[in-house]
Amino acid sequence: MQYAATSRRIWEIDFIRGIAILLMILFHLIVDLKDFFGFQVEYLQGFWYLEGKLSAILFMIMCGVSSTLGRSTMQHGTKVFTWAMLLTAVTYIYNPRCYIQFGILHFLGISLLSAGLIRRLSSVWIFMLSFVSILIGISFSERFVSNPYVFPFGLMTNTFISLDYYPLFPWYGVFLFGIIVGKIGYDDKMSLIQRPIPPFKNISWLGQHSLAIYLIHQPLLLSVLYLIL
Repeated sequence: MQYAATSRRIWEIDFIRGIAILLMILFHLIVDLKDFFGFQVEYLQGFWYLEGKLSAILFMIMCGVSSTLGRSTMQHGTKVFTWAMLLTAVTYIYNPRCYIQFGILHFLGISLLSAGLIRRLSSVWIFMLSFVSILIGISFSERFVSNPYVFPFGLMTNTFISLDYYPLFPWYGVFLFGIIVGKIGYDDKMSLIQRPIPPFKNISWLGQHSLAIYLIHQPLLLSVLYLIL
């Protein structure tokens, strides 16, 4: 059974995006505790590394799904990429040796800009593109290049550093998987699951405001930590 989405929103997409937001905040809390306060916790491998990647993957998939539901992907992609470049500028001013060169907002912005064209293809073709994107990313991860300007594609020099890094390959394959889910699961643009109980609605609210929360959560986290530690 399918359920119509009130105000043209599909609650479970917002809910999963809200889960991704909570995972992201938790991951960045761990990062801040180690980098700014000297806590002995590892986030570049093991559990916390996987937890952070799970958050990013959920964002990518839900972004792909959402791109099949509306017609304003170019506008939204431009907005996201603009914010990404502002974050690049701010983090560069803070630390020009280690700043966000091509983070998840850069990735999602460009992916959304391409979605209007990609979603016209059949799911079979999109699956093939997804598979190839992941394979290309795997092959790129095993080599270094001398050109310092191809990092958006996953090709890095041996001195490349980015505070946040999600290149188009292999991650574009994950976004394309989200488009497939949207085309198949939400072809009629209706919710697949009955309306949630109130606690779930609170998480869905986070998902509805994910970009704003992403932009403000780090300054808030650091402010709170500086007050209590």
